Amino acid sequence: MQNSPLIQLLVLAGIAVFLILRLKNVLGTRDGFEPGPSQTPLPDRGPSHDFEVIDGGPDLDITDHVDEDSDAAEALANMKRIEPAFNVTEFLGGARGAYEMIVMGYENGELDQIQPFLAEDIYDSFVDGVAAREDQGLTVEASFIGVREIKLMDATLDQDTNEAELTIRFTGELTSAVRNSEGEIIEGSLTEVRRQKDTWTFSRHMGSDDPNWMLVSTDG
Repeated sequence: MQNSPLIQLLVLAGIAVFLILRLKNVLGTRDGFEPGPSQTPLPDRGPSHDFEVIDGGPDLDITDHVDEDSDAAEALANMKRIEPAFNVTEFLGGARGAYEMIVMGYENGELDQIQPFLAEDIYDSFVDGVAAREDQGLTVEASFIGVREIKLMDATLDQDTNEAELTIRFTGELTSAVRNSEGEIIEGSLTEVRRQKDTWTFSRHMGSDDPNWMLVSTDG
């Protein structure tokens, strides 16, 4: 028949349309822009740096701060496996800001603002310190200059509870003066910069919905 090739083409076209409709039902459609698994660029640290946990290779986000073969490095790698978005460098940046906030909150006696970031026993000790100053009629006038040095000293992870602890040494600079009830400076100075060293430990359960790290230990 002369129409046989035409009929065959129509049949094939019908099959093609059927297959396209089936694929559309299975895969669905996209409306507008839908990002892939990760569209957020990593911080630019040069061509040789890679923040991902790589099996068989160093993660420079870890080894920039602790020795590659240390227990701390293993603990940090395990934290990242539980919570891939965790970034050591970003954590230290947040810790720097938390240090200033907590130090100044204590110096100024404004504990309500920092209570959510303090373990209960740390908060209670801060309350006692501020109360002792007030009982003696003392006030503190302080100004934070900045963090001169910050260093990650240790990292641990409880494999049973996923509770992580990061210990950080801060070297801060500030001016601080204590005034008596008459307003006279009896300790410190408003002009002389004082260097203050603190070793603090922050804790958090990796993988939890609460993103806040808690200050659980202080050692000046």
